[in-house]
Amino acid sequence: MRIGVNVPNFGPGTDPGMLRDWARTVEGLGFDLLMVSDHVVVTPDVAEQYPAPFFEPFTTLSWLAGVTDRIRLGTTVLILPYRHPLLTARMAANLNMLSGGRLVLGVGVGWARQEFAALGVPFERRGALTDEHLAVLREAWKDGTDYAGGPVPLWIGGNSVAARRRAVRVGDAWHPLRFTLPWLREAADGLAAQAREQGRPVPALTPRIALRLTTEPVIGPDRLAGEGTLEQVIADLEGLRALGADTVVLDPFDGDPREILRPHTAWQALAAVAAHRSRTE
Repeated sequence: MRIGVNVPNFGPGTDPGMLRDWARTVEGLGFDLLMVSDHVVVTPDVAEQYPAPFFEPFTTLSWLAGVTDRIRLGTTVLILPYRHPLLTARMAANLNMLSGGRLVLGVGVGWARQEFAALGVPFERRGALTDEHLAVLREAWKDGTDYAGGPVPLWIGGNSVAARRRAVRVGDAWHPLRFTLPWLREAADGLAAQAREQGRPVPALTPRIALRLTTEPVIGPDRLAGEGTLEQVIADLEGLRALGADTVVLDPFDGDPREILRPHTAWQALAAVAAHRSRTE
């Protein structure tokens, strides 16, 4: 099972040097994948969770591809309706080629109504637009001359039943975000059932979980996977391995923008997970 890291590409203190330090730290610790998130316009609803500045993911990953050597690079998640699908297809294929085949494209439908309005994209059609764009991506990447570098692995993000259906229908993987393990076990059973109904293979499981280490155990049914003592986090990773997870992405950002100014706290947590991993492999 591979392990990745969601790196903050937004907020106070974020600049090219900080992004470079994050990338080299994550790669140096031996993680397999580095992912960033996506917003185009920092409208008030976006700013509540992801304050400016916000570094656009394709630009950011192109920069990070040049300062890393082996780590895979990806989006968690690209809001597919925000860009023309042929532009997305070309940027993804180009970046995949320029990085030596290291790109993973996690995609989602989006949630920020004000950002959709600012971009002139109908919020109510975001699901249908996502489906249309996915079809265009697949079709464009069939042209291996013009879109050399494609196809790119597509991870379908989201926890809804619709996201699971979409993952079965057109995705290479299902990429659920922040959940409890009991919820994921039930949802994974539902994913398999949907695959049987559609007569299609079950997509790979590539979840993104929290990473918040505590000195005392976190108890209760609402505990997110990845929250608690190191022993609890390691047990969660083993639980995900038992479910057949192909890749697990750790997300150390806990929602407080001030954390971004103190990256060493997140790096220490990542180092603890990496050290345990190296001892058991």
